[in-house]
Amino acid sequence: MKSYVLIPITLVSIVVSYFIWQNSPEYLKQGGPLLVMGLTFFLLTLTFAVERFIVLWRAGGRGSVGGFVKNLKQTVHSGAIEDAITACKKQGGSLANVIGAGLESYHRQAGRKTSHKELMDETRRALQEANALESPNLEENLNALSTIASIATMLGLLGTTIGMIRSFHAMSRAGAPDATQLALGISEALVNTALGLTTAIIATMLYNYFTTKVDKFNTRVEETSYEVLQLLDSEQGV
Repeated sequence: MKSYVLIPITLVSIVVSYFIWQNSPEYLKQGGPLLVMGLTFFLLTLTFAVERFIVLWRAGGRGSVGGFVKNLKQTVHSGAIEDAITACKKQGGSLANVIGAGLESYHRQAGRKTSHKELMDETRRALQEANALESPNLEENLNALSTIASIATMLGLLGTTIGMIRSFHAMSRAGAPDATQLALGISEALVNTALGLTTAIIATMLYNYFTTKVDKFNTRVEETSYEVLQLLDSEQGV
C-alpha cells in the first residue's frame, strides 16, 4: 500500500474510530479518548489484512500453482520455450512472472551468438532480477502489522495505567472514596487493555500468517527457478 493511499486511509480510520467511540455504550465510552487511538489501530489492522489477502490471492495467478509448475517443466523439457512463455503470461501469478522473465531472457539470448555459459548466466540474472521486483510487493506492509502489534500492546498498558491513576486518585480523597470516579478509572483501564490486547493478538497472528505465505512463495520460486535452469542447461548441453 503506497503512502499516498495510506495517509487518507489512516485519516478515515481516525474519523470512523471517533464516531464509534462517540456512539458506543457508556461502559465502552468510559475507555476515554485513548480508545480512539486503539480503534484506529484495530481498523488499520483489518485494512492491512484485507489488502494482503487480495495481493497474495492475485500473486497465485489463475488455476493451481502446482499444476502450472508441472506443465511448465514439461513444456520447457520438450524445448517449446515460446509456449512456456505464453503459459506464464496466461497464468499471470508472481511465480509465473519471475519464471516468464527468465524464459524470455533465455529465448532472446539464444538467438544470438553467445556461449552456453553466458546464456545461462543471463537467464539466471533475469530470474533473480524479476524475483527482486516481485518479493517487495508481497512483503509490503508486513512490518506495519508487526509495528501495530507492538503499539497496540503499549496503548493497552497506557490505558491501564491512566485508568488506575484515576482510580487511586478517587480512593485517595478524604472521607469516603468517590465511587463514580473509582468505577470510571477501572472501566477505562479494562476497556483499553482489552482493545489493545485484542488488536495485538490479531495483528501478530496475521503477521505470522502472511510471513509464512511469503516465505513459502520465495522458496517455491527458488526451487522452480533452479529446476527450470537445470532443464534449460540440459537442453543446451544436448
